[in-house]
Amino acid sequence: MGTGSGPNGTIGITNLTLTRDGQPWLPVMGEFHFTRFPARYWEEELRKMKAAGITIVASYILWNHIELEPGKIDWTGDRDIRRFVQLCQDNGLLFFLRPGPWGHAEARFGGIPDWIVAGTRPRSNDPAYLAEVERFWRSLHDQVKGQLWKDGGPIVGMQIENEFNLDGPGQGRAHIATLKALAQTIGYDVPLYTVTGWDQTLYPKGEVVPVHGGYPDEPWSAKTTALPPKENYLFRFDSRVSGDLGAQTRNNRRGDADSDMADTPFLGAEYGGGVPVMYRRRPLLDPKDVAAAVTTQVGSGVNLLGYYMFHGGANPLAHSRTLEETQRSGGYNDCPIIGYDFQAPLGQYGEVNPVNAALRPLHYFLAAYGDRLAPMTVHAPARLPRDKDDLQTLRWSVRAKGDSAFLFVNNHVRQYATPIHRGMQFTVQLASGPVTLPSRPVTIATGDSFFWPIGMDLDGVMLSWATAQPVTRLTDAEGPIHVLIATAPGTVELAFPSGTQLSAPSQAESGRIIAHVPPSPDRLLTVTSRDGHRVRLLLLDQASGRDLWLGDLSGQRRLILTKAESLFTPDRLILRQRGDATFHYHIIPGRKGEVTVKGPAPRTIRFTQSRVPGEAPPIAIGGPANAAMQPLPEAHRTAAAFTFTPPKEALATGDAFLELNWRGDIGRLFDGTDMLDDAYWDGRVWRIGLKRFAHRLGKPWTLTILPLRADAPIYLDSSARAKLPKQDQVAQLLSIRLVPEYQLEIRA
Repeated sequence: MGTGSGPNGTIGITNLTLTRDGQPWLPVMGEFHFTRFPARYWEEELRKMKAAGITIVASYILWNHIELEPGKIDWTGDRDIRRFVQLCQDNGLLFFLRPGPWGHAEARFGGIPDWIVAGTRPRSNDPAYLAEVERFWRSLHDQVKGQLWKDGGPIVGMQIENEFNLDGPGQGRAHIATLKALAQTIGYDVPLYTVTGWDQTLYPKGEVVPVHGGYPDEPWSAKTTALPPKENYLFRFDSRVSGDLGAQTRNNRRGDADSDMADTPFLGAEYGGGVPVMYRRRPLLDPKDVAAAVTTQVGSGVNLLGYYMFHGGANPLAHSRTLEETQRSGGYNDCPIIGYDFQAPLGQYGEVNPVNAALRPLHYFLAAYGDRLAPMTVHAPARLPRDKDDLQTLRWSVRAKGDSAFLFVNNHVRQYATPIHRGMQFTVQLASGPVTLPSRPVTIATGDSFFWPIGMDLDGVMLSWATAQPVTRLTDAEGPIHVLIATAPGTVELAFPSGTQLSAPSQAESGRIIAHVPPSPDRLLTVTSRDGHRVRLLLLDQASGRDLWLGDLSGQRRLILTKAESLFTPDRLILRQRGDATFHYHIIPGRKGEVTVKGPAPRTIRFTQSRVPGEAPPIAIGGPANAAMQPLPEAHRTAAAFTFTPPKEALATGDAFLELNWRGDIGRLFDGTDMLDDAYWDGRVWRIGLKRFAHRLGKPWTLTILPLRADAPIYLDSSARAKLPKQDQVAQLLSIRLVPEYQLEIRA
């Protein structure tokens, strides 16, 4: 690895963990493509990521987003990488550079410009190709010079290439070694050099560290039915490599990542914060689909939790071509021209999606207690599921070190019912002997996914175990407060060593003090150890856990309970919510409040049908996947068209969103001949943020809808399929709503 020391401390790596200033470190990394979001909103979005518990922002530097014409590299405006990295640092976030040169990212040619694809041998040691890579990387280095970790900047790592498994002359491990050497020659001296570790990856051992990933579904699959259970819902004990993650090349030899397990920590870069909607396959995720898969991987030993994507975006448009991946340009998938929402925790327009709430408590836990979890090794139970299709055997694991451990349980598998497990207790072998918990058997419901602490030191008070998930540690004038979330309805069982005193009814059982406490955000439980250490516990119920935010307000760490979106500036808390002008919040430590702000109510927008649909042509089968291909551009002459005018005053109180309730195949939104956005229909209401289009409001817009044929060989979730007619085709716009976003600012 490169230089790990700098003015802001030291970042290192062992065969088990990352380290920061010599201590185990378990950060959360989230992908956000700066070239897919307007630069004027970057800081606001970065603050949202920080509020959601992100530690490191990662971004591809998509070459064809930066060099739109041969020889004209442009780092201005929405491509200003230097400003983006500086904003990360200004807001206390680190940055991980992913400059390709091949990045995939559902971009045309993986981000490599057309003329370089045509004139060189990409992804190899072809001198002509390497000369172009050097030219681009040197230009990028000029932008980030002085922002590397060793210089006091936020850049802590660099990923070399992506999904690389090509073997042959000038390829394989030699190509990765060449790219790393080139990066170092140019001056990219960073603490960490990584490569993606899936799909039979090849890399020079010891020169780079593999990072891993996994997704709840495979939009790149050619199947038009629900997929078998995904292996990401299994705990991993023998391999870190997930199945098909969508690499566009294939290799029949064994990859290098599995044989490198003893010498490298288990790092993640692409655990799906969502999945894209692609033409032939349009899965919709439930928040549990993501949260259960991610929690399971942390329980499998992941020591860098990296998401792809954490923030959605929109593809820029080039002068004479579009920049999305398509089968007809040689890609494996067909993607929207503009839309890249990814069903991510933060959406294409910066909206906070429900999956965000399902992930935040885990992120806050890793920030507060990750130094304890990171050095713990993974242990398998005596009875394991037979394979990923075995839904009957309960899935669990333990990460332990000495007499401290965390017990991880997963009973959720996307699109498959798992059984209820009644009368459950677990026996965990620690250094000093076995521990059985809880004291009374519990029921693990279908869909449950959680972890419990065992032998957890809470500022001198030993928590033997709890049937609640630790979240964070706060302090006020009276001392520390440890926050936990109940993992099931009803009371939380807390166990402490004999002699511990609690401000709640408890009883002595088998040498321990056991209490069953109803969770409540309005009550603190005081716990005093035998030797006089005192802490307080805040036990939140599951509903409060979904409303939980954490951030710094005037220099003090605060926990916020609110259904609104939250972000923190140096001197205030900003709450936002769509469609509801009344805010409820509870600041801990602090105060409660209910405030109704002024603003227009949501309303319906009138529209007219300006063109009836023609008959959509049959969908062609072919391409690299031998599957449904997106219709040719000429097919859109059969699209229905609808005209409406977004009101000029729509942004009177802040952002506002159009909600389009439609049915069809492909929707495209235009202002005149300028395409503003596009989407494949997947059953959801299409939500479009308006503030970036402020200068276009008050003028007629047109929505075109290509009819979706009843015989279309595409995958839709059953909830979406149920909304379609059984026969013929459909191209309908049912309604348009204008939903204001309200804002409340709270100063400390």
